[in-house]
Amino acid sequence: MRTTMIAAVAATLFAATSFAQVNQTLSVNKDNRSITVSATDSAFAMADQAVVNIGYQAYGEDEQGAYAEGSRRSNAISDALAAAHIPADTIESQDQNLQPLNEYELKNLPASLKNVKFRITQSWTVRTTPNDAAHVLDVAVKAGANQSGSIGWEMKDPSSLEAAASAKALAHAQAIAARMAEGLHIKVGSLLYASNQPQEIVRPMPMMAMAARAKTADTKQLSISARRVERSSTVFAIFSIE
Repeated sequence: MRTTMIAAVAATLFAATSFAQVNQTLSVNKDNRSITVSATDSAFAMADQAVVNIGYQAYGEDEQGAYAEGSRRSNAISDALAAAHIPADTIESQDQNLQPLNEYELKNLPASLKNVKFRITQSWTVRTTPNDAAHVLDVAVKAGANQSGSIGWEMKDPSSLEAAASAKALAHAQAIAARMAEGLHIKVGSLLYASNQPQEIVRPMPMMAMAARAKTADTKQLSISARRVERSSTVFAIFSIE
């Protein structure tokens, strides 16, 4: 099979056990024979890190009242996390907002909130182990975090999973090239060029509101299990023909 390629291409070369980013010039002419293929494959692993989203929503009859209620909840949640020995450097503020309610929101408020005019919200993420995710959520909700629940599942070091996905994709590409060559009654030679594009498979989990009503010590926390993390890689490869 003869192919014609124009220009120098910046590529990711596959070494024996790893990938190296280099500039590679491919000189392909009538004397060079090659097979060009692309393939996609994935690698999986159980998440070893959980990102727990916690937050609250509170109201007030005026701006100062809403801020005061927000301050009370904010400090109650922070104090509860500290008392539970959750490291401060694993907690990150995400958003905080104090604003007046619009006309539509005012018309649709429940009777218990008929006099409020302002809303305050605040949210954080807490990075923890999958085994401790339910505990972090339980502590926050019982302290007043009524807008909590979504959890992101991650790998602390995603590079190994990305490398595994790329290696599987390259092996897949090589198998395709071998089948093509077999059909042409030729033999696949060495790898001339390869590039990979690792991709994260994202499965978002919506935030769910959780009312912090059960505050008794004997209330059981939710049962939460870790999810699989997936990385996908697409490989473009050129093999010589012997």
